[in-house]
Amino acid sequence: MIWSGQAFSIITSGASGWAIIWHVTTTEGSALKLAIVMALSQLPLGLLAPLGGVAADRYNRRAVMIVSDLGAGMMSLALGALAWLGHGSFAVICIFAVLRSCFQAFHFPAMSAAMPMLVPEKHLMRVNTLDQAVGSIANIGSPAIGIALYTAFGLPYTLGLEFVGALLAVAGLALARIPSVEAEMPPTIMGQIREGWRALSVNVGLVYLIVALTAGMMVFEALAAVYPLMAQQYFGADGAMVSVAEAITGTCMLLGALIMMAWGGGKRLALLISATTVVVGLPFAAVGLLPRGGLWAFVALMGFGCIFLAWFHAPLMTLIQRHVGEDKVGRALGFFQLMLGLAMPVGVVLGGAFAEKMGGPVLFTAAGIFFCVVGVVMYAIPHIRALDTPVPAALPLDEEG
Repeated sequence: MIWSGQAFSIITSGASGWAIIWHVTTTEGSALKLAIVMALSQLPLGLLAPLGGVAADRYNRRAVMIVSDLGAGMMSLALGALAWLGHGSFAVICIFAVLRSCFQAFHFPAMSAAMPMLVPEKHLMRVNTLDQAVGSIANIGSPAIGIALYTAFGLPYTLGLEFVGALLAVAGLALARIPSVEAEMPPTIMGQIREGWRALSVNVGLVYLIVALTAGMMVFEALAAVYPLMAQQYFGADGAMVSVAEAITGTCMLLGALIMMAWGGGKRLALLISATTVVVGLPFAAVGLLPRGGLWAFVALMGFGCIFLAWFHAPLMTLIQRHVGEDKVGRALGFFQLMLGLAMPVGVVLGGAFAEKMGGPVLFTAAGIFFCVVGVVMYAIPHIRALDTPVPAALPLDEEG
């Protein structure tokens, strides 16, 4: 019931997001402005993530998700109303991107912390991969839906669709039951946040792995920021062609998630993450060598790389859930989201600025080489290799940390 509602919400949210992206792309025509909007929609996800983790461990996780879904949907509805009244300027879009992201910052820690309470440990990897599968389905349909609705009806009506998706997500949560966690927490917010950091940092290899993947995510977000402009300006694609290209790469991500769900990822998850980083880097580096007429070669290379993008999140989430106690996992995941949330907007802005100065092809080649180097270096670190040592279950952290 939870995932049914969340699937509708993710797809409609993605459609609204793509309508905004295409609106800024067609009206502003600036890689930097597009990057700014994307960065502002992600920055609060990082800054407020520790508070989201505290809320996930302190309050009922279902209630936290309901408030988060409703708040984000209402922000999109308000932005749609302002756009309908003729006040949807670039500055207004940026403001509401921040407000919407503030609510979303509380959703990820609560949802991810609830998974080990609902799913047996041996199936965590597959359920975390299901998260990727839902996202891949959204990547397939959202660009086509968002751009088509934007072209046919304009920005206001497309943004209203997200509010409908939020209501469906809340309905799914209202019909489900998520157990509450009895956690002894320090009296202050900062104390609670510090306890979450101790729960995560007790495993040095886990911290190193998160840092490496955070750097990788920063670079990937730089590519994502210029993807629409790369397709439109360098390869000459129109809106329909961009939608098809996004649908193909989304289908490849779904295929990768299905392979992971069927396989289970094996036992050496740290090795899997390191090897996948290298495999993803190769096609991205090749993109920068394509001529201007190579749109479908660009789509094919990106599609091949996207097959393996689903092989990062689920193994890392599983490692965190295995090594952190149930009563602290929300705060630990909050710190994970903090690192991602701060790295992603930095990557988006740097990617937009780099692409405007050096060009999109150079950015893709440099990013691909970076991935290959990071993948090799990661597994050369003994603490990361040690994560492949079997553990019986999540290891609770004692009071001394």
